[in-house]
Amino acid sequence: MLGPGAPARPLRAPRLPAEAPEPDVTPPAGYWRRAGRRLARDRLTLVVLAVLLGILLACAGADIITGALGVSPDRTALQDRFEPPSAQHLLGTDHLGRDVLARLLYGGRVSLAIGVLGALLTMTIGVALGMMAAVLRGPVDDVAMWAVNTLQSIPVTFFLLAAAFLFSPSVFWIVILLAFLAWPDTCRLVRGQSLSLESNDYILAARALGASHGDVMRRHILPNVLPFVVVAMTIDIGELILFESALSFLGLGVKPPTATWGRMLDDAQAQFAEAPHLVLLPGIAITLAVLCFYVLGDGLRDALDPRSAR
Repeated sequence: MLGPGAPARPLRAPRLPAEAPEPDVTPPAGYWRRAGRRLARDRLTLVVLAVLLGILLACAGADIITGALGVSPDRTALQDRFEPPSAQHLLGTDHLGRDVLARLLYGGRVSLAIGVLGALLTMTIGVALGMMAAVLRGPVDDVAMWAVNTLQSIPVTFFLLAAAFLFSPSVFWIVILLAFLAWPDTCRLVRGQSLSLESNDYILAARALGASHGDVMRRHILPNVLPFVVVAMTIDIGELILFESALSFLGLGVKPPTATWGRMLDDAQAQFAEAPHLVLLPGIAITLAVLCFYVLGDGLRDALDPRSAR
């Protein structure tokens, strides 16, 4: 209290409370964003992806490249057989005078198309049947597993010989054949993953709220098995390329004059002593493409694994 005659103290403005910091409303990085960050830190996978994209673009642009060079994959010229690399034929010619570079590009287009289309068909059949077997159970599961066990018990060589006898080999039938042989592994993988997801609380809650089998598979199981399917598909592409090359090398693949990497190996095996590059070049192309798909699949597995510490 102030005494009489004491000067009055100036009134101070009330001190306002400090403004609270605005809450951070930035949504957390999603699953695919975190996977993309892990993948961006994997230099080996990025290099392999760049090499693979280069191969795919070169094969897709085969018409442009061969048109600019003035060569054709099927044009024969016996007077030009076994020519060394030159300005006109960058990788030389084969035993029929055909340009090796043109055949590599067009053959890669067919081999890669067979691998990619076969893997897509394999994933479609395997994922659908695997989820149905895990969700529907009962007779559907029994029939699916019976088909998987039966196909995996058939000798592959015997089956290929029978198929080559019954059907005229073409790109269409090769894709169907490879997918028919490869889908059981994918079905078994997806079925196992789906069975482990079936007991989760959110799926039990969805069923309690009246979700149908289709809703459970589409909304809850498929998004969770998709990372495994993506990794399996990249590996399957490499395996199917090897499979097609082996079929063509054995004479059971795509018939000439259509060029594939395996067909080029089959055509050049008799000329290995005279022109070893005719065997080495398609062999290097097959090895490089398959290795790229395998390394890419390994990198995607690490990036899509939530427990990855990379």
